[in-house]
Amino acid sequence: MILTVGDLARAPNALAAAYSRFGVDRRLLLTGHSHQAWPDVARDGHLAAWDDAALAVDDKWERAFAQAGRVRHGYRQLLGDPHAEIALGTSTHELLVRLLSAFDWRRRRRIVTTDGEFHTLRRQLARLEEEGIEIRREPARDVETLARRLAAAVDERALAVFVSAVLFETAEIVPGLDELAATCDRHGVPLVVDAYHALGVLPFRLEALGLESAYVVGGGYKYLQLGEGNAFLRLPPGAAPRPAITGWYAEFDELATRGAAGAVGYAPGAAGLAGATYDPTSHYRAARVFEFFVERGLTDAFLREVSQHQIGLLGRRFDALDLPASLVTRDRSRAVDRVAGFLALDSPRAGELRRALHARGVLCDHRGRRLRLGPAPYLCDAQLETAVEILADVARAL
Repeated sequence: MILTVGDLARAPNALAAAYSRFGVDRRLLLTGHSHQAWPDVARDGHLAAWDDAALAVDDKWERAFAQAGRVRHGYRQLLGDPHAEIALGTSTHELLVRLLSAFDWRRRRRIVTTDGEFHTLRRQLARLEEEGIEIRREPARDVETLARRLAAAVDERALAVFVSAVLFETAEIVPGLDELAATCDRHGVPLVVDAYHALGVLPFRLEALGLESAYVVGGGYKYLQLGEGNAFLRLPPGAAPRPAITGWYAEFDELATRGAAGAVGYAPGAAGLAGATYDPTSHYRAARVFEFFVERGLTDAFLREVSQHQIGLLGRRFDALDLPASLVTRDRSRAVDRVAGFLALDSPRAGELRRALHARGVLCDHRGRRLRLGPAPYLCDAQLETAVEILADVARAL
């Protein structure tokens, strides 16, 4: 069966039955930008990991590595890069720390980024700043000029540039990353793009975006429904990092060789960023979910169409409430096609609104002044409309 937006808009939603254990048809889960429900097949992955461990004991790793290969394939498909070197990790922080430790700190001590990056990077860079590293932060507020301003800050002193493809507080898509990549290439500066809020809700083909030369980091905890433990780092062609923070799996590959004078050896490509012994259960789960997406025709183009319908519906229903802007409002100047997977509302009482919504059964979250409402493809239009009606009630009560 080929699904349409109408199939998902109607009640019952045509996908909802595949998420029975999360009860998506009975709950108002506006957490789609943060933690989407897992399809029931994800549980099969957990059980398969258990069964392989019980059957094969320490010989399970060949089976586990096969699951990791399926996860890498899933990410390669999303990036439109079938031969990409993909390092996997339990979190983006784990991968970013290893990557940072591979950069040329002896010659360059300046990092260019934005003030709109997710907490993983924000906190780590703030701590490095305390140790004397220069951090140049461009304001993320004017997203249309953000990439251009980052490019203007790049020169031979820069160690790396870090930027999100989609801003995590506002869902704004950052344009012009191809020009930023070209500038970084001219100066020999690594560009690291966070695609976490793009994958699964926005087509993100690296060639089309002009990002073939960039490092790309992300994961499956949000729109891809893969759950925890499924972060990735895509390396640009020819990259062979030698991270100072390194685990023994980085020499696991039989091609790993020692450098001059017995230097520490690294496997080639992404394998050189490997860590150490890990729990492979997340990869079993992710492999099943990637397969489920293919079976149901949940391509990134279709998911984008669904998301745009749902974000547009939420925006129109919110506008119709005509709530006081001093309490809660949104940026109506940005067209729906310029945002990704959630509706961001601005309120000085965002935390109170979030708690009141939670008490009424609407699960969402907030970041500072931003109340974030994240739909998902397993929700029907009636559920979204009910959530907005409850928002009206709690807002007026405040």
